[in-house]
Amino acid sequence: MPSPVEIPYRSFIVVDRSSNVPVYLQIANEFIKAIQRHALPPTTRLLGTRSLGQLLAVHRNTVVSAYDELAAQGWITILANKGTFVSAKLPILASPALQRHHYPSATGFAFKRSSLLDNPYEHRNYAYLFNDGTPDIRLTQIADLSRVYSSTMKRKSNRKKMDYYNHEGSEYFKTQLGDYLRLSRGLPIASSNILITRSTEMSLYIISEILLQPDDIVVVGEWGYFSANMIFQKNAARLKTVPVDEEGIDIAAVRKLCETQRVRMLYVNPQQHYPTTVTMSAKRRMELLQLAQTFGFAIVEDDYDQDFYYDKQPMLPLAAADQHGMVIYVGSFGKSLAPGFRTGFIVAPENIMLEMRKHLGIIDRQGDVLMEQALGEMIEDGVIYRHLKKSLKIYRERRDHMLAILKSEFNDCISVRKPAGGLACWLQFTSPVNLLQLSRNCAKSQLFLPKTILYQNKDMTALRLGFGHLDTQAMNESMAILRQHITALL
Repeated sequence: MPSPVEIPYRSFIVVDRSSNVPVYLQIANEFIKAIQRHALPPTTRLLGTRSLGQLLAVHRNTVVSAYDELAAQGWITILANKGTFVSAKLPILASPALQRHHYPSATGFAFKRSSLLDNPYEHRNYAYLFNDGTPDIRLTQIADLSRVYSSTMKRKSNRKKMDYYNHEGSEYFKTQLGDYLRLSRGLPIASSNILITRSTEMSLYIISEILLQPDDIVVVGEWGYFSANMIFQKNAARLKTVPVDEEGIDIAAVRKLCETQRVRMLYVNPQQHYPTTVTMSAKRRMELLQLAQTFGFAIVEDDYDQDFYYDKQPMLPLAAADQHGMVIYVGSFGKSLAPGFRTGFIVAPENIMLEMRKHLGIIDRQGDVLMEQALGEMIEDGVIYRHLKKSLKIYRERRDHMLAILKSEFNDCISVRKPAGGLACWLQFTSPVNLLQLSRNCAKSQLFLPKTILYQNKDMTALRLGFGHLDTQAMNESMAILRQHITALL
């Protein structure tokens, strides 16, 4: 057992005078770490308060306060006329180490690893970048958002809501959202048919937890949304792909699959198929609903870009025509707003909604009552509609500008479909190009092409280029770099 004067206190106690943590607590916390690391084993006698204060260049009363805190927590025992000791009640463990502690670089236990859930998103600090189609937060009406959110926080009637929050969601917001969805998407729903989530991905996760068992078959488009596919496979589901053409997913292929195997779920984006942007035809929509009823599989309809439509009114969702409870409708609200003001939602029959609320209560019990209150007021006051109207005009101009550049500068090597909505264009190369090499070459010119927008197999080479986040100058410069490096590879 070392003498109190032999313990190298200054090797493991460092006082930070600039910290907001009181000095006595800093000293107490360092002692606790040393005891937990077994550097100070039970019954070790500690230096007196005056001597330790001199050693650490702090007032004796500071050390007294630190020792009192340690004693109160049970780490040390202070014996009158005898001294201060590390508590004898603590377990004796081997491998003492007095050197300053560094957080371990790896766990001391085994755990399950998943390459399937590796983050597909990439971020680079380049001058220019393309993405798969995101809004421009610079268009957000910050003044309106700040006003509504600030008034919501100050309102006395909301204080009780902040003290207790029902994880099933704000009834006020669900009522307003229900009105919004009835008017904009023709969904004949009540607030009891709505579940508020943090994002589309959380919605899909909850649905998968309820519907999918290992080896269940989930049908997706041949090209599909990577995050959704990851979530389904996380539940050990087997993905079966079907072709996607100008009218959406191939219903004949779905029927053929159903005739030979039991399909549990079909995931689809009928308004704007991800990534190709095609809209499913009315005929195929009706055929898909009939097929689901015949074979008993669930349709998960992800309406991720419904708010961004330019040339005509969008077709109503599948869920609006569903009379047999076969469709679970997933969407996001406030996508055109700043990221912190966006939320996800699920629309489904009440019986499955009961199970969904149970799962939401586990992973997101508290929710965000203030945000939901603010969003509800923005719907009721018409702020959302005004903001969408302004932003849609700008996004339509950006879409048309990108299409004009593609037609004039890329017409010899790329074919493009004019998207009726959404924030991205689908570009198909007329001749194969190594897209990974293209991405590396563009990076040298400060243009970032993430892997999530690159699509290539033996039959097709394509890009999903988002235009929503680019103003005219950034788009011109980005497209010029892209053209330069495509030309070099052809």
